[in-house]
Order: sequence, then C-alpha cells, then structure tokens
Amino acid sequence: MRDGEVSGGEEEGNPLGLFGRYLSVWVALCIAAGVGLGALFPGVFEAVARVELARVNLVVAVLIWVMIFPMMVKVDLGCLRDVGRRPGGLALTLVINWLVKPFTMALLAWAFFDGVFAGLVSPEDARQYIAGMILLGVAPCTAMVFVWSRLSRGDPNYTLVQVSVNDLVMVVAFAPLAGLLLGVSEVAVPWGTLVLSVVLFVVVPLGAGALTRRALLARGGDALERFDAAVAPASIVGLLATVVLIFGLQAPTLLARPGVIALISVPLLVQSYGIFLVAYGLAWVLRLRHEIAAPAAMIGTSNFFELAVAVAISLFGLQSGAALATVVGVLIEVPVMLSLVAVANRTRAAFDARAAA
Repeated sequence: MRDGEVSGGEEEGNPLGLFGRYLSVWVALCIAAGVGLGALFPGVFEAVARVELARVNLVVAVLIWVMIFPMMVKVDLGCLRDVGRRPGGLALTLVINWLVKPFTMALLAWAFFDGVFAGLVSPEDARQYIAGMILLGVAPCTAMVFVWSRLSRGDPNYTLVQVSVNDLVMVVAFAPLAGLLLGVSEVAVPWGTLVLSVVLFVVVPLGAGALTRRALLARGGDALERFDAAVAPASIVGLLATVVLIFGLQAPTLLARPGVIALISVPLLVQSYGIFLVAYGLAWVLRLRHEIAAPAAMIGTSNFFELAVAVAISLFGLQSGAALATVVGVLIEVPVMLSLVAVANRTRAAFDARAAA
C-alpha cells in the first residue's frame, strides 16, 4: 500500500448529490443575493456582525459547523494511527503551509503593490494592503478544508490529521512568521480567537461526529450510510448561507471601493492558483493518492480568514487597508476553491492510476 491509502473511495458522482453538481451556479447567485441584501438591509447584517466571541462570529461558526459535521461523522478515529504512519501527505501540507506559502505571498504582495500597482495607490495604502496579504499568507485554513475535502472525496481521517497537525504548528509559528514578514518585533496574536476557532471548528464537531458515528454503528445495517445521505445536503445549505452572510457583511465595502478590491484580488488570485499548482504538482511527484493529494493542496490554498482578519484589526484598526485586504481574501476564497475542487475531481483517475503503478 502506498502513502495515503487509508480508506476506500467514495461512491461515484458528486458527493453532495445532484444539487452539488451545480454548486458554482448556486454560489454565484448567493454572492449576488448577499451583496443585494447587504446593501438593502445593512442594519441586519451589522447586528449579525456583533454576535461574536473573541472576534469569531458565532453565526458564521454555526454555519461552518453545519458544513463540516457530515464529514466528521465519517471519521474513523481508530484509523488515525495508520494515517500517521504514512507521512507523505502530512509532510507536503507542512512544507507548503510554512516554508512556501507565507514567503510567496509576501513576495507577490511586494511585487504588485511596490511595483506593478505603485502608481495606482499611495505608499501608505500599499503598505497596509501588503500587511493584510501577509497575514493571510501565514494563516492556512482550518475549518473550510473539511468542506473542500468532502467535495473532492478526500480521506476524512487523513484530512483530520493534516488539519490537526497544522493547527498545532500554527500555535507556535504564526506570530514569529507574521512578525518577520511584517517587519515588526511583536505581533499581537489574539490567542482567544486562535484557540476558540480550533475548538469550534475541529474539536467540537469531531467529538459530536464520533458520538454520532458510534450510535449509528450500534444500530447495525446501513444506518451510517443512510445518515450520511440524509445530512449531506446540510453541507451545501451551510456553505450557501455562509456565502450570503459574508457578502452581505461586506456589501458596503464592495460597493464603495470596487477598484481597490480588484487590485488586491490580483496577487491573491495568483497566490491561490500558484500554491495549488505547486502543492498538487508535488503530490503528483510523490505519487500520493488523490484522496490525500487533494486535501493537502486545499489546506495550503485556502486561508484561516477569521485569524487573519482578527490580527489585522488588532494591529492596524477596523477601517485599515490591512483589514480590507484580509476581507478581500474572504470574498475570493469560495469561488477560487470551487474552481480548484473541479480541477482536482477531473484529475482523480490520473492521480490514483499513478499511485497504483
């Protein structure tokens, strides 16, 4: 058995069913709906934005929990030891997240805002945008990876290990890397945000999933399969509701500063697709199975936006260019990641054939 061969593949077809096949269409409609609702009812979204703890929005947290819970039920905790014995996917995740992504994001931010876009924004604004993008670069994803992994039929056990180990590294590596790349001696990391996010997005749903899985297996028969089929639509509902909420919350910024948002989006898009290409290419070289390769590339590509936004606000202020840059990262993430899920799914057969050769 090669590295990453932990559990069997899922059923053919979109893992979220017929509705999931047109997910990009529904997301586009939800983006438009979010912006429209945010412009028409700003007070409602402002009230939602105030429902937070340690700078983690609790409404968003609930929706993310709804998204990832179905995958957590599929996690077999008894297989985690076997996952750790095949470290190829873990090594790839850690190398991309901590030795490649932060530095390429900083280089791209400097290249575009100190070079290509230098005549379009003021030097002070440029420094702010660069800082925000750097914070995104040193905050790899935690929660949403479970959604992207499910959509690309990733191994839930291995994905859990990748995310868990990455979170442990983030606790000790985030502040030093951010401080180094921002050129400051101290970075005021909101540890409450970091700890609460890990608890909300990993520990709680994992525990609930394990208890649910045990209860379903105790019933015998195909109870687990029937439950998975029944709750799979919840992942889509949670994702679409999150899109509406995020774009509704940021509607005033989107409508007021479209030009700046477009400028910030360029290096972020280059970074996202570039990191995925590097990570997925290395997974191909390492002959990883698709169920390991896809989530490994997704973790490095997407961002822990709650942490990045919180740090940007604490360091530079709510209305700062740095905070705006982290918000733009949130706005482009879902469309970008859906496009990469499509790429990963189209290459699944090729990856598995290479891994088995």
